Amino acid sequence: MIKGFVNTSANFFDRLMRQYTPDPFILALILSAIVLVASVVCTDATPQQVILSWGDGFWKLMPFTMQMVMVFVGGYVLASTPLVKSFLDKVSKHVKTPGQAILVISVVSCVGCWMNWGFGLVISGLLCRELGQSVPKGNFRLMVASAYSGFLVWHGGLSGSIPLTIATPGNFTEAAIGGLIPVSETLFAPFNIVAVISLTVLIPLVNWLMGVNAAKSYVTVIAEQEKKVSEKNHVPVPAEWLERSKWISRIFGGLGLGYVLIRILNNKFALSLDMVNFLFLFLALFLHKNPREFIKVIEGGASRVGPILLQFPFYAGIMGMLQGSGLDTIIAGAYVKVATPETFNLLTFYTAGFLNLFIPSGGGQWAVQAPIVIQAAKELGANLPMAAMAVAWGDAWTNMIQPFWALPLLAIAGLKLRDIMGYCVMALFVSGIVLSVVFLVF
Repeated sequence: MIKGFVNTSANFFDRLMRQYTPDPFILALILSAIVLVASVVCTDATPQQVILSWGDGFWKLMPFTMQMVMVFVGGYVLASTPLVKSFLDKVSKHVKTPGQAILVISVVSCVGCWMNWGFGLVISGLLCRELGQSVPKGNFRLMVASAYSGFLVWHGGLSGSIPLTIATPGNFTEAAIGGLIPVSETLFAPFNIVAVISLTVLIPLVNWLMGVNAAKSYVTVIAEQEKKVSEKNHVPVPAEWLERSKWISRIFGGLGLGYVLIRILNNKFALSLDMVNFLFLFLALFLHKNPREFIKVIEGGASRVGPILLQFPFYAGIMGMLQGSGLDTIIAGAYVKVATPETFNLLTFYTAGFLNLFIPSGGGQWAVQAPIVIQAAKELGANLPMAAMAVAWGDAWTNMIQPFWALPLLAIAGLKLRDIMGYCVMALFVSGIVLSVVFLVF
């Protein structure tokens, strides 16, 4: 009965979303228009002021955009190393049925995204390609959707931008909070551990139920493998010898890893986007056979970041309009009037989920909500670390229907957003129920 209900619901949303989900870039334009009109109607800002805020904010996320590009490229090149490829090959050999493929991809994505969101998305995307070939009767679109559903746990994991920010000395909320909030009170607090474990168990199960009774499979065409040119009789020139030298990869890769080790030994190591990017890049260089292979994979990863480069500025423009007009403060502060100490974190979670549709950046969203959430939590006597995590989880929750972070995964898989969105809606419903219970019970 449960299998039939889940499968029927998934098929309904799948058909619906495949018909009505446009390209992510079109969604970015639509959201921009909505925010522009809402800013004029709901605030005192004039159309001219809102347009100026949009243009002024358009390029403000460029440093962050490059960080995100490097997260993807670094994760892509690390996941493409012989060591990781060997792991993926071994995994795919043990997966025999479509149901097993869905479960394995879901679990790998959840665990990987908990460790680091970029690595989790990339390695699960590459695993989809492997299993799409080894399990040809599997529902490839559901495989990719399962890989993206693991992204739900990222903000409750080791790369969560909000919990890491409020634990970092000198962050912009330190004075308002009255100090730092250690990760022991956020990432490793009982409520967060329960949330992560619950989703890591339930999301793979729901994904499996969506595909186990599928009437027919949907197998996408896997991108053609690069043609390998035989070089048996070719005598390499000195320049090519350098490109193929494993020692260059080992030496310079080791140099980067040595830098990280020195910071750890000197107690100066802290997880940040820059540090994660640095670690991924030099670990990948160290693990690849030689610089030529490393460069080839870098080029493959870089060719897939076009949608990120195109759409991030438009979302930066949306943030500019929200902040310039004051609409963000109106939205974020509306729930405070009706919140109680018992419902504050739940309402914060819902508000964060709504704002994430317009500000698909955990750090950017925290900048908007932090002043209001911190002040309100203090006035109501609410749990401040949990309130911060309510914003974090709200940001992660509605990513299931916000295509911003699906772009790298879709690029790897060769699919369109409409191909996975119906399945992601199911993940949105299930995770929303789980997280609502967590914020009510705790």
